[in-house]
Amino acid sequence: MLGPAAGFGVTFKAMFKKRLTEQYPEQKKETAPRFHGRHQLNRHPDGLEKCVGCELCAWACPADAIYVEGADNTEEERYSPGERYGAVYQINYARCILCGLCIEACPTRALTMTNEYELADRSRADLIFTKEQLLAGLTEGMVPPPHAMYPGTDEGAYYRGEVTGAAPGTETQSRSRDAAGHEAEEAGRS
Repeated sequence: MLGPAAGFGVTFKAMFKKRLTEQYPEQKKETAPRFHGRHQLNRHPDGLEKCVGCELCAWACPADAIYVEGADNTEEERYSPGERYGAVYQINYARCILCGLCIEACPTRALTMTNEYELADRSRADLIFTKEQLLAGLTEGMVPPPHAMYPGTDEGAYYRGEVTGAAPGTETQSRSRDAAGHEAEEAGRS
């Protein structure tokens, strides 16, 4: 006789306790400042990319989730201050375990992790983030690459923090070439 009454007593007591359920989609949880979330490829203050295409992050990844193809910078098209840049950069979040070993391996601090944790998607193909999705946005004072390095500096000046913004009058090299080609084309017509 006491068995069922004791069971109902446990149920009755639990009805008035505070609920532990989180209302996740409506109320997002704050993450810790050092939370390991989605990766981000960073830029220098003038807009050039910090990634030099060394592929050390891909070598350090225990899940083989990172794919990098490096390419050489030229004076006509410069994407980073170094000799090379990451032409192709992909992270497969179906494989990534968010361990952060790639961050530790990066010699230029080009790769960091954000607090963004909502990475679910409807297909596996959408979980492969490309360079365009991972690159940090341009802020005020930045010019989109490709463009020349800050005049009078070398690669080391970027890593020492001496470059704090784009040089006055800096414009994207591909735009300036397109404009020069357009002007030459119009001159040929007349």
